[in-house]
Amino acid sequence: MYNLCKITHPALGVELSLYCNFFSHREKSLVVAGSNVIRVFRLVAEVPLRSLRDDSANQDDKPPKVKLECMATYKLHDNVATMASVSLSPLRDSLLLGFKDAKLSIVEYDPYNHNLRTVSLHYFEKEDIKGGWLQTVSLPLVRVDPEARCAAMLIYGRKIVILPFRRDLKGDDVDYNSAFSRGPVLQSYIIDPKDFEAPSIDNIIDMQFLHGYYDPTLMLLYEPIKTFPGRVAVRQDTCALAAISLNIRQRLHPVIWSISCLPHDCEKLLAVPKPIGGVLLFSCNSLTYLTQSVPPYGVSLNSMGDKNTNFPLRKQEGVVISLDCAHGEFLTEDRVVISLKGGELYVLTLVADSMRSVRSFHFDKAAASVLTCSMCVCEDQYLFLGSRLGNSLLLRYTEKELHDPMRSKGNVPSDQEPPVKKSRLDTLGDWIASNVDDIRDDDALEVYGHEDTSTVQLTSYSFEVMDSLLNIGPCGDVAMGEPAFLSEEYDNSVDPCVELVTTSGHGKNGALSILQRSIKPQVLTTFDLPDVEDMWTLVGKVDERRRRETGLLDHSFLILSRSDSSLILRTEEEINELEESGFNTTSKTVFAGNMGNNRYIVQVTSGGVRLLEGTVQLQHLPVDVGSPLVAASLADPYLAVLAQDGTLMIFTLATTRASTARLSPAKPINTGRSPLQTICAYCDVSGLFTTRYPEDREKDPKLFRTDADIKKELDDEDEMLYGNTDISVFDPPKTFNPQAGQEKTKNDWWRKWQKEIRPSYWLVGVRDNGDLEIYTLPDFKLSYSVKNFWLGQRVLTDSSANTTSTQANPTLEVNIPTIHEVLLVGMGNRNLRPVLLARVEEDLLMYEVFPFYENLSPTQLKIRLRLIEHNLILREKRSSRNRRKAEEEGGSGQERKIDRVSKLRGFSNISVYSGVFICGPYPHWVFMTVRGELRYHPMSVDGSVKCFTPFRNINCQNGFLYFNRKDSMRICLLPTILSYDAPWPVRKVPLRCSPHFIVHHLETKTYCVVTSTSEPTLKIWKFNGDDKEEIKEERDERFIPVQAPLFSIQLFSPVNWQMIPNTEYCLEPWEHVTCCKNVILAYEGDRSGLRGYLALGTTYCFGEDITCRGRIIIFDVIDVVPEPGQPLTKNRLKMLYEGEQKGPVTALAHCRGLLVSAIGQKVYIWQLKNTDLVGMAFIDTQIYTHQLSCIKSLILGADICKSIFILRFQEENRTLSLVARDHKPLQVYGVQYLVDNTTLAFLCSDADKNMVVFTYNPESHESAGGTRLIRKGDFHLGHHVNSFFRIRCRVGDVSGERRAGQNIERRHITEMATLDGSLGYVLPVSERTYRRFSMIYNLLVQHLPHIAGLNPKACHTVQSRQKLNINPARAILDGELIWSFLHLPVPEKAEIAKKIGAKVDDIIEELMELDRMTAHF
Repeated sequence: MYNLCKITHPALGVELSLYCNFFSHREKSLVVAGSNVIRVFRLVAEVPLRSLRDDSANQDDKPPKVKLECMATYKLHDNVATMASVSLSPLRDSLLLGFKDAKLSIVEYDPYNHNLRTVSLHYFEKEDIKGGWLQTVSLPLVRVDPEARCAAMLIYGRKIVILPFRRDLKGDDVDYNSAFSRGPVLQSYIIDPKDFEAPSIDNIIDMQFLHGYYDPTLMLLYEPIKTFPGRVAVRQDTCALAAISLNIRQRLHPVIWSISCLPHDCEKLLAVPKPIGGVLLFSCNSLTYLTQSVPPYGVSLNSMGDKNTNFPLRKQEGVVISLDCAHGEFLTEDRVVISLKGGELYVLTLVADSMRSVRSFHFDKAAASVLTCSMCVCEDQYLFLGSRLGNSLLLRYTEKELHDPMRSKGNVPSDQEPPVKKSRLDTLGDWIASNVDDIRDDDALEVYGHEDTSTVQLTSYSFEVMDSLLNIGPCGDVAMGEPAFLSEEYDNSVDPCVELVTTSGHGKNGALSILQRSIKPQVLTTFDLPDVEDMWTLVGKVDERRRRETGLLDHSFLILSRSDSSLILRTEEEINELEESGFNTTSKTVFAGNMGNNRYIVQVTSGGVRLLEGTVQLQHLPVDVGSPLVAASLADPYLAVLAQDGTLMIFTLATTRASTARLSPAKPINTGRSPLQTICAYCDVSGLFTTRYPEDREKDPKLFRTDADIKKELDDEDEMLYGNTDISVFDPPKTFNPQAGQEKTKNDWWRKWQKEIRPSYWLVGVRDNGDLEIYTLPDFKLSYSVKNFWLGQRVLTDSSANTTSTQANPTLEVNIPTIHEVLLVGMGNRNLRPVLLARVEEDLLMYEVFPFYENLSPTQLKIRLRLIEHNLILREKRSSRNRRKAEEEGGSGQERKIDRVSKLRGFSNISVYSGVFICGPYPHWVFMTVRGELRYHPMSVDGSVKCFTPFRNINCQNGFLYFNRKDSMRICLLPTILSYDAPWPVRKVPLRCSPHFIVHHLETKTYCVVTSTSEPTLKIWKFNGDDKEEIKEERDERFIPVQAPLFSIQLFSPVNWQMIPNTEYCLEPWEHVTCCKNVILAYEGDRSGLRGYLALGTTYCFGEDITCRGRIIIFDVIDVVPEPGQPLTKNRLKMLYEGEQKGPVTALAHCRGLLVSAIGQKVYIWQLKNTDLVGMAFIDTQIYTHQLSCIKSLILGADICKSIFILRFQEENRTLSLVARDHKPLQVYGVQYLVDNTTLAFLCSDADKNMVVFTYNPESHESAGGTRLIRKGDFHLGHHVNSFFRIRCRVGDVSGERRAGQNIERRHITEMATLDGSLGYVLPVSERTYRRFSMIYNLLVQHLPHIAGLNPKACHTVQSRQKLNINPARAILDGELIWSFLHLPVPEKAEIAKKIGAKVDDIIEELMELDRMTAHF
């Protein structure tokens, strides 16, 4: 059994985040990592554009509204365990990425190819470093010294790796690109703190570098002898702290101070920045501030902190909180924002006295937000909260002052002061504090300060949400169902139309996510119009007033082009043909569009160009250049027209007040070298198409400002932002210029978004010899040239400067493919992201433009283009016979046919989205919103699409038109219930409680959802002799009550995703739902036959003294008469059976109309008779069976520790018997079958994020006569999988009427949803396919560069906690890597295909078949 595993939806949660100069020293970026994906965002300020003349005096200093824009996404082969950033060069920051067990990679942005470049690799997974331990539970931790002298990495929870960095970069200019230069990272070494003399340091919990020390100083929090809450009575206060001073040159590391007997529940450290210094220690029930040579100051935050420790703590009045799972981040040098495990945000102020030792804490509850995994402060005004349990948020925080009697002169709000005083304060203020409210005369306070006055102004903060990043994880359970809305035009497909519904989030972030892979438009109406080849919609004549009032104008005309004529339709209230007009209807229309800001219409036919206003013809220019016009492209006010022989004409629209508008033609251009094939005019508003350098480059592009300058400047800026350089923050400023210094760094980052960029006009042309060239408009000067564009290189570079080589280069005997069409379009926020799309033969090449400044001549455009890996295969499936025939024909006739119908259609404002629609046999939408990520959504419901155009009129607001292969024109809208700015179109329905299970009930098309809410309780169940009773405990008011879940089950309707009224059923207190299934049972009551019921298994959790019991509850979903005005109330839950069992009910399934249940250590089979369950058979099993799955009479069970087993039920003699099981230990998370025609295998996922395939083969020797399952395949997925489900392979083809063969029809795809929020599938493949792809896989592993040094083969080899005495079976292919074959440049594809003895087209065809088979949802 050979399988292929592919992730189809990426993980979107955020586990790590930081803010650094990722791309360059000019701008900072937010880098977030979750699972194996790293995304880099920039903050986009939503400020009105300012023209250059505008006076900048009226600036408002309030931080603006911002959005996050994704600038780059990098997929790694392994999950990022820890991340930090360090400035190793003055140009940009590097990222330190730690991976599981003990790997560390230092990577940085590579400006040459817009990708990650590995700076250095460090690997510590050797047996002698592990010290004999087999299991590692702790992930590595990376911390960086605040002055960037070294980094430390904690491995195995016991040892510390020190990475020293070179600090003499200022002296000699290091060329990072030369292979011989010594890198910035010196030789690393390992400290084993267990060997220290005085404190023997073991079981390190956390570590941080401290601020303000001469040598790098590392603070360690550790627990030498462990304890746990149940043992606190005998062993408490086990944690300890030690600070090590690192002398890197001599590799000495003395302990300079230590403290022991800290509370046992210490969790993490937070280094306090200068001027205060020291460290904050978070423990579950207390918070302590520690610094050298000052007694610690600690507070207990609840009554458990008062009792469970002998460490001296004061009670903190006014708060009762617990800090487990809390995260903290400094907003200013004395204020920390803390996010608790329930999502509450507190701002903690450290109140220091004149000696700068902390005297008290002040807590202020600021907001309630998302459950947070990581936090970071951006630009001193924004706070990013990363979450893997909900949507990550970007908040803006602003200070509000609290009432405080001690109003020093700096504490008056700055707007209430006389102007004279204000200006004086500014000169004082811009080098001390980051906010005018914080300014105080610190020198005076230090001289005259009293011991008892606090010098800190208490402020409270208000937070407001700026932006959120969608996350559908963790997907605990997933169900398939039918979409409620599907236009009836699409009902005739052979494959079922399904959507996925998954449970997302936890607690108050709980939600349901509805996912559809493909776009299903809402059809308004359909017309049949035969023989139409292309179409355009046009805005007609509108009076000026209406043009000014409404930004968007309705379309008045639709031009349909046939092979020899054109049809003009008027599209107002209704659509009808336009009889009399100035349009040319007797010949084929090549192009039509609006010019002059939508005032005029231009129509290009094969013989000439017409300019119209409304239906009135203003000008007709016959064009005679010796061959007919075949293509045209428009960038208002320029129109470029191309004739068949490659002659180009450029028209400019000239409008004056006096005369009517005119098109003025330039003389025809026909460059001799190689005729132009296709053209595209482009108006650039991104400012990237420029020959200028950024502002901080001098005249000579190679000359930067000296590194020392940059270093000094960065230090200054760092001092302002973080105050972490060696100079005291209170040194007086050098200049007293009020405009200088801090105010500038505080506000300036968003000023650049106000600059207006002058549009520039360009023409992209592709020549016959395969070169791509960019010319200026209208003077047609060559500005950029790419040789052999069709090769699909990863990075396109400019070769227009060295034109000498173009004359006499011997052309290789290669068959240059036809480039049918090219489109350069500005996408995303304000069209700032230019994307180049090209159709080469049947494939799509996509490139993004990125700025590039290294060693170019001053006249070159400062850009390069990077290939976008889109994974779309848009070819049509052909039988090999047709292909051979086409090849023979192509060999005889040299004339290549260029497809002139534009298949790449840019659109703006369909619904609210803009992007590109790709017509053809497999139509796709490509969107990019303000978020800046490209989204590709197939539209497979209606087969191939011939042509497409956006359309807007009264009856169709922001919709579109398209022709399908049956010549039907459909007028459609994009359904707005889904958000398309996501990897898959999604709708997220918030529940505000934790969802556990979701089940689709087929007969009534409703969903049953099991949720739980947490209720605080002080009750506890106790055993008194013969019975149990509930006792309420007495606790003081500072006690944090226990959260006990209350479970309930309810029905949801897929029509509006609301709970159906009166269908909620609440379970008893302390009763947990452990499983929920839609079971198909034979019912022998009033009717016979099978019917679907909802079955629930529950368990009572009363504590360890009381025997565990459970219930089986069976509901029927019945149809009732709906209540008036509430059509959804037509369904109700009716309880058929409810019975207590002898043990906990842990799993349910159905087998041949009977109910299968796992109760305790047994599996029972029941029959439903007259609302009662009658036992049929039972069998003893392993420890705890938590999943059951049935096919026919086989029952597959998953045990929590003892792997999987297979049972068989024989109806005739009512016996349940064990067929086979796996004898090795395995902590199973989920199980499912793999079905391929007559072959059956068993798939399970485990606690180590692996997937294992077992088969039953009694003939084999190692199966011990069929009692053992044989391990046939394993694969390290890197995600935990809780839920699998199966669906038949797709048999219908999107573009044609064909059906797939029998063997595909009987093959199932096993789909999965993971706890990281990713979706994927495992698909059985034939041995021939497996062998071929396995060879490609091995070649690609060696061929592709490994980002961060991660080898895909090593990362996907099975990993386990126990040492297993077996070799990895592999036999599961990594789809992610194999699909990257599509994006290799043409020569590399050919080379790999040659090595395995296959044709490139055959490999792509096979990938395409797999793609089509799995294209569900």
